Amino acid sequence: MTEEKFPINIWVNEERYEKLRDAGLADMCEEMLAGLKVIRVYANAAQRDKILQVFPTAKFDSATTKSIELLPRDVKDKIFDKVIERKSIDILEEFLQDY
Repeated sequence: MTEEKFPINIWVNEERYEKLRDAGLADMCEEMLAGLKVIRVYANAAQRDKILQVFPTAKFDSATTKSIELLPRDVKDKIFDKVIERKSIDILEEFLQDY
């Protein structure tokens, strides 16, 4: 059985796209509305639960997208920076060690 994953959507502007391209991750972007791009970082169930505990404004959309929403901007910025640093979207375990 495959472990269920829960996305955190991080919007990608031109500046972020350049950083992703330099890190070799530009192909991880997905086009969303009106040409806007997003990169998805996935959490497992334990990581999702920890995120919801540590960041009280965060919400889990259990009804539709199964995504983690409403993380503070600075938290998403730190997640994005970790993606660039590690050149991978598989960074949440390391990211959450700081919390």
